[in-house]
Amino acid sequence: MESKTDPRLAVLIDADNIPYANVKEMLGEIAKYGTPTFKRIYGDWTKPTASGWKTVLLEHAITPVQQYAYTTGKNATDSAMIIDAMDILYSGRVDGFCIVSSDSDFTRLATRLREAGMKVIGIGEKKTPKPFISACEKFIYLEILKPSGESKGSDKKTKDKKGNEKTVDEVDDKLIRMIRSSINDLADENGWVFLGELGSLLLKKHPNFDPRNYGFSKMLPLIKSIDKIEVDERDSGNKNIKLVYVRIK
Repeated sequence: MESKTDPRLAVLIDADNIPYANVKEMLGEIAKYGTPTFKRIYGDWTKPTASGWKTVLLEHAITPVQQYAYTTGKNATDSAMIIDAMDILYSGRVDGFCIVSSDSDFTRLATRLREAGMKVIGIGEKKTPKPFISACEKFIYLEILKPSGESKGSDKKTKDKKGNEKTVDEVDDKLIRMIRSSINDLADENGWVFLGELGSLLLKKHPNFDPRNYGFSKMLPLIKSIDKIEVDERDSGNKNIKLVYVRIK
């Protein structure tokens, strides 16, 4: 049953820059953040290359929006998405947007929507330019949206060979420094930080931060894999819930 507090989301998909293979997993991911009240996908459906989308759109009740390429070299799809996004914004019928694209042309749109108080989630491939990622409140890579159970810490061994695009990144010194710096920003007088607060700060600093990028399904296993960080799981009064705190050793 849908909660009354569930944010209403407008999901706008750029078919020119997104493959259809992960649509099911993508919509499942979006459902974690709210209820899609608009589900629209933009592209030139007269092109033979768009034929693969038909079954996917029917299965997931996504509304296709036809947009002809009026001029060679110009992306009319982007303009149509931006116009619709602003119309939806001013309708007052949503609490946030999910922009599905790997195109930096949507950077200004994401910025404008956030200025209007909207939650903005971006979804795209790892090739997505950094300005668009930074403009979103949260950015999720399509490559990590696998069926449940496929993404585990041990998956780091399955990354592609050097020179090819990787699905899972390594837990390197840069990531550890980023986490340590954020712990220092939040630490109490004894150096402890509540794990939920740490995750929120990391996401504010780096919208594309996600434990799944490093092969971990959750934040806690990622933190436990770092020797330089101490973990304390405390009782909450509920036997099913632990309060997790971390600090630098």
